[in-house]
Amino acid sequence: MKEKRDDSYGHVLKYTSIFGGVQGLNILISLVRNKIVALLLGPEGMGLVSLFQTTVNFISQSTNLGVSFSAVRNVSELFDAGDEARITHFIKVVRAWSLLTGLVGMLLCIVIGPMLSNFTFSWGNHTLHFVLLSPLVALLAITGGETAILKGARQLKSLAVIQVYSILSALMITIPIYYFFGQSGIVPVMVLMGLATLLLTIHRSYSLYPLRLTGAKGILGEGMGMVRLGVAFTVAGVLGSGAEFIIRTYLNNVAGLETVGLYNTGYILTMTYAGLVFSAMETDYFPRLSAVNTQWRSCNEIVNKQIEVSLLLISPMLVAAQFAIPFVIPILFSSQFMPIVDMVRILLLALYLRAIKLPVAYLTLAKGDSLSYLFLEAIYDVVVVLLVIWGYTHWELVGTGIAITLGAIFDFLMVFGYTYYKYHYRPTLPVMGYSALHIMLGGIAFLLATYADGWLWWIGGLLIFAASLTATLYTLYHKVALWNKLVSNFKRMFLRHG
Repeated sequence: MKEKRDDSYGHVLKYTSIFGGVQGLNILISLVRNKIVALLLGPEGMGLVSLFQTTVNFISQSTNLGVSFSAVRNVSELFDAGDEARITHFIKVVRAWSLLTGLVGMLLCIVIGPMLSNFTFSWGNHTLHFVLLSPLVALLAITGGETAILKGARQLKSLAVIQVYSILSALMITIPIYYFFGQSGIVPVMVLMGLATLLLTIHRSYSLYPLRLTGAKGILGEGMGMVRLGVAFTVAGVLGSGAEFIIRTYLNNVAGLETVGLYNTGYILTMTYAGLVFSAMETDYFPRLSAVNTQWRSCNEIVNKQIEVSLLLISPMLVAAQFAIPFVIPILFSSQFMPIVDMVRILLLALYLRAIKLPVAYLTLAKGDSLSYLFLEAIYDVVVVLLVIWGYTHWELVGTGIAITLGAIFDFLMVFGYTYYKYHYRPTLPVMGYSALHIMLGGIAFLLATYADGWLWWIGGLLIFAASLTATLYTLYHKVALWNKLVSNFKRMFLRHG
């Protein structure tokens, strides 16, 4: 039984580390790009990028019908069955729906361009900008369909390579255009980045499954099941994008583009940071949970293991970040972004709750309970918008960090309460113990980093980080037999090269 348990924890740790490593490389490249963009455009330019990007994402998620999510399940089932003829045929269905939703999204962006301009900006006429951004909506839809095909066909290495090359392409596209054209280059950069990602994706997907136009007549009707599955996911995505759209528009209207840029930088910095650990959720954890969705004991076991590994891996990083933020922000961006330090420190506390809540939140999707998923997401989106407006009114940028953290607490309690009664989810004593310990260490780190100074700041920070890291390594040692695996790998390398 112990060997089986170790293997299970080892599997979670392995795939969380693999996908986290890929995400970490992408983040590293992105940070270089963001640093250069921040220097070339400043907070105001970053705010403009944020507004355009948020709006495009909102239109894209409103019109793509969740094909990029729901198609993964269908392609994966056919791939496991090994029926090449059915795979090839269904890929035509995915591509047809991706193209259709892309065209609809592009036309919608053009038609409602004046309304988007009036709602998003309190100054100037930006209708032409949204018209010029409309092709990006189509590019995102088509790329999403091809990415779903690669995920379903287990092309994880290809997806990782595409991500890395996409970020490198963005770096090469962004720097010269922003250097010569400044804010005028924002729209062309966004469209060219979308085109580069599409070309990289279809290069791989078309080599696996070449594009065939013959036999495509009447296949849209065959994808209705896939579309129905993705509708709830789409609506939830629309609500999430809509919430972010409303928040940024509110900040732009009451404070200006510079505040939007600062808020967006702080938000992305913390959420991207967490992506190192959370990136394995959809690729590895969600399929495993879906496979046992009718067995509540197995669901509980898988959810609790994922919570333990996610929390243990992210906790030392969050403690270190509390003290590193004042030094990291000028390096990654510029001294103009220092006002977000306190906001980011508060947001880091929300990530503890996110590490615990996210594995539980996947239960609704794994069980196909789309209405419950939509219900929970809708309530959270409304609450977080109201909290951010309230928080900024009272404490400006720091208030937005407080608001999002309060929203995370509300979301945590709501999801746990709902899954406790509806799906009989029960956290184990280790999960509750690790959660209490690491949240307590995170709280102490926040207080020291924010209010201490001098030797207490340095020594206290080192001690809290050492305590968090020790707790993580000690637990992983007993759960995963980590040291034995490391020693075994080292021995094999020594014998191979000896």
